This record gives sequence, structure tokens and C-alpha cells, in this order.
Amino acid sequence: MAVAESTVEELAKQLSSYLDTNRINQVRRAYYYAEQAHEGQMRKSGDRYITHPLAVAGILADLRLDHQSLMAAMLHDVIEDTGIPKDALSEQFGEDVAELVDGVSKLTQIEFRSRAEAQAENFQKMTLAMAKDIRVILVKLADRLHNMRTLGPMPYEKRLRIATETLDIYAPIANRLGMHSICTELEDLGFSSLYPMRSKYISKAVEKLRGSHREIIEDIRGKLQEKLEERGLPGRIMGREKHLNSIYNKMKFKQKSFHEIMDVYAFRIITDTEDNCYRILGAVHSLYKPLPGRFKDYIAMPKANGYQSIHTTLFGMHVNIEIQIRTEEMEHIANNGIAAHWMYKNEASGVTTINQSRVDRWVKGLMEMRERADDSMEFIEHVKVDLFPDEIYVFTPKGRIMELPSGATPVDFAYAIHTDIGNAAVACRINRNLASLSQPLQSGQTVEIITAPGARPNPAWLSFVVTGKARSSIRHVLKTRKRAESMELGRTLLKRSLKGFGTKLSDVSDAQKQSVVNHNQVNSFDDLISDIGLGNRMAYLVARQLVSGNEVLDAPANLENAPDSKQGAVTIRGTEGLLVRFASCCKPIPGDPVVGVMDSGNGMVIHSDTCLRLPEDDEGRARLTHLKWAKDITDEFSVELRVELERQRGVIAEMANAVAMADGNIERISVEDQNAKFGIVNLVVHVHGRKHLARVMRRVRNIRAVTHISRVRH
Repeated sequence: MAVAESTVEELAKQLSSYLDTNRINQVRRAYYYAEQAHEGQMRKSGDRYITHPLAVAGILADLRLDHQSLMAAMLHDVIEDTGIPKDALSEQFGEDVAELVDGVSKLTQIEFRSRAEAQAENFQKMTLAMAKDIRVILVKLADRLHNMRTLGPMPYEKRLRIATETLDIYAPIANRLGMHSICTELEDLGFSSLYPMRSKYISKAVEKLRGSHREIIEDIRGKLQEKLEERGLPGRIMGREKHLNSIYNKMKFKQKSFHEIMDVYAFRIITDTEDNCYRILGAVHSLYKPLPGRFKDYIAMPKANGYQSIHTTLFGMHVNIEIQIRTEEMEHIANNGIAAHWMYKNEASGVTTINQSRVDRWVKGLMEMRERADDSMEFIEHVKVDLFPDEIYVFTPKGRIMELPSGATPVDFAYAIHTDIGNAAVACRINRNLASLSQPLQSGQTVEIITAPGARPNPAWLSFVVTGKARSSIRHVLKTRKRAESMELGRTLLKRSLKGFGTKLSDVSDAQKQSVVNHNQVNSFDDLISDIGLGNRMAYLVARQLVSGNEVLDAPANLENAPDSKQGAVTIRGTEGLLVRFASCCKPIPGDPVVGVMDSGNGMVIHSDTCLRLPEDDEGRARLTHLKWAKDITDEFSVELRVELERQRGVIAEMANAVAMADGNIERISVEDQNAKFGIVNLVVHVHGRKHLARVMRRVRNIRAVTHISRVRH
């Protein structure tokens, strides 16, 4: 008892540097309450259980967190382990503390590694807890850090699970909140638990190297110190340790050798003011030459998690020297992130700091994605991107800085500004020049998005966007569009089938519709129509159920007696959207007789009615939908032509000219050699329809060297 008491008194002493007596007493009260609740419980290590909450509170005290967070740290396992209800805590310590404890308890129940699905589900819960009160995650991070420090006595399987979860989820969250010191300790502890041998080997190699390099390090430090004194600049110079996990990752992912990584000497210079940071930069650049392209000014452009510092790499004494320059305040923020900015929001101070508003923005972004994602797996896929950003910084035309993950494109940038701008984007300018929407952005560029009313996201964007927000927004719009289109196509096909039975959709009673809905086990008639449009159900069978009454619902389908499918052919306009596609085998164009084949889940594929890939049997033929082209199609369609010709100089140019003269557009040309005299050219051209194609073919046929031209259908 005495040991624990002296420890809580040590904590109280530490807290007296920034909390008043009343608040320290509240923390003390929470400690005694927890001690009583955990009476008789032991940890795997053999220590009394209360040592764990006390250690967690100690970690938060190092971060100078408010008294409510410290009370929650003391009580964080009480609900979970001792059966004391949340209401009892609320009565004793107030609503805020009880909410915090409840939030941490809920996170403790989460096991991220059980199954991908459960992991995703739980990440959503974590997001909700963070959105309510960010302190929940701060207490949880301190809890995880102490558990990682005392992981030794745990069984192997559990150690593995906790370490993996720490590296996958908790360390990245600590990084996103700017808590560098907790993040690196979690990473190194996770790494040494997962790979004890690798960790031991790297740490021995680091010690050995440090011993042999001591002289060079001291020499560089001395020269830097001299330079600062010569210019009268205040600054303390510290050597920077490379962390085991980061060394391992560089060796693994960047294919760098251990010596390549360790041959860089890293220093940090901490000074008093922002102005002196830039003066020190000038001083070190006058001492050693800077390496081009390795300078980063995070003071002018802070990272998303609030980190500020100047980074420069110098070349001196035959080695690379990495230097970070920052103020004392920046150092505190770099190590403790949002915790450094924690302000107890009492009556007197309603302010939240810039750093907190950054974190709030991030959590708000997570909440938006959560609302858009269809399922939890999709949500975690979006979030993981946002937890591992290597940032680039670009400007809006008005000079606002936008921070994006490395590899981000103008589409990501558009969605980062606003979802509506992303949805309506049609083009962009980078540094005032027109550029492709898929081009990866570079730091320092100014990006302007050009929008058009009525524009819609392109499904192809999903192949190159990198931010979670862009991906989730595009998918959301496409799902909505797909639903609307599947309903429209499904309704058209169902009406056509009903017409074959001599009835209209409006004639079918609601009771009969509901009966068919129940029989097909779907939620609504709209879902049934949507399923027809997606190709998951046959319009003829649903129509038959609707007109024949319940007695036919379970009768076997006889497709041979399907009503004449040519009746009421469906009109095709050419710009059919997501659910009507033109087959790449026969490449049909307006004027060709065409039929539609339903492709389960993906809508309709349009084939030429002579296509070899169409089904041969009667049942398959009965499933085809006869189509007709609308009269006023202005779109272009791809057609493949095979041209046999005598080889002559300039014949390809002549052919390209002939296609252009007929208002055709060449998409692709490939040449097959037959022999020295004859060759075959495959052309893919864009035309408006059969008449236009005939004009193009006539022009090409008129070239003297051409011996034969034909349309290719695979």
C-alpha cells in the first residue's frame, strides 16, 4: 500500500507544475477509487493491477494533459474489469469523466486483428469515439504504450496480435495527431515484439557504428556550435537517434543498405524564435554546402498534424549531415502533437488551437467518409490511405495551402476543396497550363480546377485517385447513378415483357406486386426492377409472375414460349451510361442490327446480331433483347478495319489523310508485315454510324496501294 501511495504522491508532485490543488485532489480521488475497485487483481507480471492505471496517468502527465483525462486514465479499466456501471462513475466524478472512461472501455473491447471485417467495423467505432472527444484516443494511446512496455509476460499469440495492431492502427493515429515521441516508441516496441531477432541485430549494429563514429559526430557538433557562437545565435544542438523501426522500413521498402542509412549524421538545433531558425539556416549553409532538392520549410507550411521545422541536408566532412531547426515550442509540439496544445476548456477559455482545429478537420473528414461508405471494409480502405500520408503541399489560385498525400492528382485536390467541385471537375490548370486530371501533383504547384454544370465523376478516376475522400465521394456518386440507371433500364425491359403478355405495368395491382416482391425475397418493387436492370433477374420471368397470379410463381420457366422478343424493341441512344456497354468483340455501330445480352450484376452488353459470341441454343436466344438505334445519335463509336496493301513509302500517311478527309478519327494503327512487297494494317477508327463508316472505307479503298479493306469482328 505504501509503495502505491508514494507513487501517487510522486504523480501529484509532477502535476503541481501545471494543475491547481483542487484538480490534483480530484485525480488523487480517482486513484483511490480505482485502487479499491481493482483490489485483489494482478497483472501477468505479478504486479498489483493498480500500477497500470497509475502508469498510464503518468504518461499523460508527461504530456501535461488536463485533470479529466488523468482521472479517466486512473479509471479506464473500472467499467471493463470490475463491473462498476458508468452511472456510478458519473455520480462520483461527473458526466465528462464517465463519458471518457466509457469511450476508452469501448475501444479496449476492440480487437482489430480478429478478422478484416471486424477490424473495419471496429475502426468505425473508434472514429465515433474520437469524434465525441479526442481525449478518448489520447488516454487509449497512453494505455497502449504502457501495455507495449510491459508486453513481455504475455503469451506469444497475444503478443503478436497486440504488436501488429499497434503498428497498423495505433502508431499511425499517434503520428496523425502529431505525437511523435509516442508514435516512435510504439513503433519500436511493436517492431521488437514482432521481430525480436531483427530488432536485436539492428540495435547492436547501431551501437557498434555509433562507437566508431563518435569522433566525427563530436567534430561536426563542435563546428556547428562554433558557427552559432560566431554569429551570436542561441541554439542547443542535439544528436538525433535513428529509430529501429524506421531503419528496418528503409532497408525493406527503399532497398537501402544499413550503412547507407547510418552514414547520414542527424542533428537538431533548437532555438528561441522563428526568426533565429532562418538565421541558423543561413549559418549552417555557410559552413557546409546544402544538397539541392533536400530542403523543406515546414515552418512556413506546417504538416497536417501541426509539425513545424526546417529540414536541410548538408554535405560536409565527406558525409551527409541532416539538420532540423526549430523553436522550443515547435519541439514540444513535434513530440507531443495535439497533447501539447491541449487546453482545458473551462469557462474562461473557449478557444481551441490551430492544432486542434486540424485534428477536428481530420476527424470530421473520417465521419464524412463513414457516412458515404457502403460497408465497413470500404471505410477502412479509405481511412488507411489517410493514416499513412507522405505529404505534398500545393496552392489554390488564391494562395491557400492544401496538404495532400504523395501521388495525389488534381481530382484528389478538387475533392479536398469540396465534394461538389470534385463531382463537377472536367479539367485543370497546373501553374496556369492546362494539364491532365490524372497527373500526379508536385509540391509547390498552383492548381486550378475547371468545373462544368452537369458534369459527373468518371469511373476511370477510381484507378488513379489516392485520397480516401475522393475515392469514397466518387463511389458514392457512381452507386447513386448506377441505381438510377438500373431502375430506368429495368423498367423499360419489364414494360416490354409485359407488353408481350398484352398488359401494362400500371394495370398490375399493388397486392400482386407485393406478392411477387415477397416471392423473390427482395425489399421492394424498386429493388426488383433494379435487379432486372443489373441483369440479375430476367424481365420475362418477373413479367410472367406479375400477370399470372400466385399459382404461377413456383411453376418452372419455359423460355421457348416467351412472347416474341422483337415486339417493342428497346431504343439505344449511344450514351447509355454505366449499365449499357458496347461489346468489344463485334464493336457494333449505329445502323448495325443489334441485340442486348444481360450480364449479371453489370447491366446490358450490346452485340451485333451476327456476333459469334452470342448464345446458339433456343433458351439463350430467348434471353436476348432486341434493340433499335435512335435516329439522332451524334456520338462516335470504335470500329476495327483490316487493310491489305502494297508496301510503298508514305502509304500510312496517305491512309491517315484519307480517314481525316472522311471526318473519321484514328484511335490506333498497327502494321503486320506479310513480306517485303505486301503488308496488312489494322486501323481502329471512330465513326458516327454505318453511313459514315462506308464513307471512310470508300476513301481508304480509293488509295492506289490498297488491295482490300474489310471490317473486323472478333
